[in-house]
Amino acid sequence: MSPNTLTVLGLVVSAIAAFMFARGSMILGGVLLLLSGIFDVFDGAVARASNFTTRFGGVLDSVCDRYADALIFAGIIYGLISGNMVQSPLLGIDVWLWAMFAMIGSFLVSYTRARAEAAGSGVLNVGIAERSERMILLIIAAFTGFLGPILAFIALITHVTLLQRIISAKERL
Repeated sequence: MSPNTLTVLGLVVSAIAAFMFARGSMILGGVLLLLSGIFDVFDGAVARASNFTTRFGGVLDSVCDRYADALIFAGIIYGLISGNMVQSPLLGIDVWLWAMFAMIGSFLVSYTRARAEAAGSGVLNVGIAERSERMILLIIAAFTGFLGPILAFIALITHVTLLQRIISAKERL
């Protein structure tokens, strides 16, 4: 199986996980999110092991990762707004809004890295909220039911990471 096929399969599994979250099936959504993470790890490993790394494969992987993130957060937000998942507001803020802040932060973490690297900063992997950490936290949230606090935490650490990357980019550029 080619690395690009594994990448696309990971995206498909993420889409199914998003659907499960939207229906309120947090445990099944978490299991599928874990499975999609396995695909995400193996696509790069297979590419390196088979000496089949390509620039297009890197682009496809990044695009599919962003698409998967969007689908997962959209599924969670739909599940919360529709009432399929019930969570009490945290700090007076509805949990679906925490999910929005987390999604925005997730996109900006990735965008800031890509934009700074394109501008010549060199590899900019500073920060505490890489995609793998965010996905592990969402899996923990799905299995424990602590969705609100974990989404708020993801929102916080993604925006901290965003600031870390902006500062690092400024220093390097």
